[in-house]
Amino acid sequence: MPTLTRYFIKFALAYLAAALLIGAILAARSLWRLPPLLSTLGPVYFHAFLVGWVTQLIFGVAYWMFPILNQTRPRGSEKLGWTTFILLNVGLAMRVIVEPLHGLRPHPLSGWLLVLSALLQWAAGLIFVLNTWNRVKPSARELRSKQSE
Repeated sequence: MPTLTRYFIKFALAYLAAALLIGAILAARSLWRLPPLLSTLGPVYFHAFLVGWVTQLIFGVAYWMFPILNQTRPRGSEKLGWTTFILLNVGLAMRVIVEPLHGLRPHPLSGWLLVLSALLQWAAGLIFVLNTWNRVKPSARELRSKQSE
């Protein structure tokens, strides 16, 4: 398993644990009066679960398991893979920190930081697509059967 894949999967598991904890906290609102900051965690839960857990797990497994691009660069550009990982996690961490603060006290700076976090995550997704696109190809068996027709 490539090192980058291990990092994607380990971070995905950490975000799953965080999302489950946040989900439990949000569910506890119906039982106890919680500090106002905790009531702003809905978007954080969503992003930790969908981007942190699901997307990151998919990126890691795809980087590892998709068909080999070529012998010299079997998984495409490793540098682009690490760039994807860093941008996704910096953007997501920024979102996790800034979203509750902005929910409590909206401010132009926190608004711009949320925009920046979204742009970082978007850039990570785009780079992932660019790095993975050429690996989505027919199998050797499909190519042989097409040639025999």
